[in-house]
Formats: sequence, C-alpha cells, structure tokens
Amino acid sequence: MPNWQDQPPLPATWQRCDAAILPLWWERLRAQTGQQSATLYAAGLFTEDRRRPIAQWYNPAFSAALLVAPETSPEWPVQRFGIFYAPPETGFVRIHSAAHEWSPRQPRRSPTEKEAFEAAIAEAERFLQVEMDFV
Repeated sequence: MPNWQDQPPLPATWQRCDAAILPLWWERLRAQTGQQSATLYAAGLFTEDRRRPIAQWYNPAFSAALLVAPETSPEWPVQRFGIFYAPPETGFVRIHSAAHEWSPRQPRRSPTEKEAFEAAIAEAERFLQVEMDFV
C-alpha cells in the first residue's frame, strides 16, 4: 500500500481538522433526515465524538467536508471505517469504497485498526483529489 506521504498534496482549499466532529455534519444530517432520525443515526456518530480515531477535511470556500470515522456500532464483532462526504452547500452521502474493516477481538491480526484507518484516509484523500476536478 502506498504511503500517504507519497501522494500529491491536497488542494490548498481543503483543511485537515481532526479535533472534533464538525457541526456541519449534525446540521446536514438533521436537514436531510429530520431531528429524530438524525439523533439515532450511526449510534451518535455525528453528535458524539466518543469513538476514535476520526479524520476530517473542511473546505470553507465551498462549505464542503469529508469525514473518515467508525460507522459500525461498538458492539459489532467487525468494525469498519466509513467515508462520508458533505458536498458544497447541502446534504451528505456515504462514499462507497473498499471495506476498511478490522476485528477488535483479534487486535494484532491484520488488518489492524490502525491499518484500516490509514487505508481509509488514503482513499479519502484520493477522493478529494478527484472531487477537486469537478468543483
């Protein structure tokens, strides 16, 4: 697997911001699904920053964002990182990609959580490169 450092740099308009889930996700989710459904979605993925790690990119010029975060409930035997995209101005979608999964019951067996997370980040960055050709 290629190292993320070997990839071309991201367009300057995308800023990495991993400290906490951006409010943009909650706002978009609530607008798209309604308050009640938004509250139940993905075990609080966008409202509670309780599961780590996450990776986010934000483009303030377009009011767009990209998120890599766990998308499965913590009790599931196989965990998976999902890639979510908030296109310019409104809505959000899950990006269909390779399965970035790991088994918490076998933490040393490949792919590990770290390997799955790094692979999801690499795929998200490739998505941003392609997306910039269309924005």
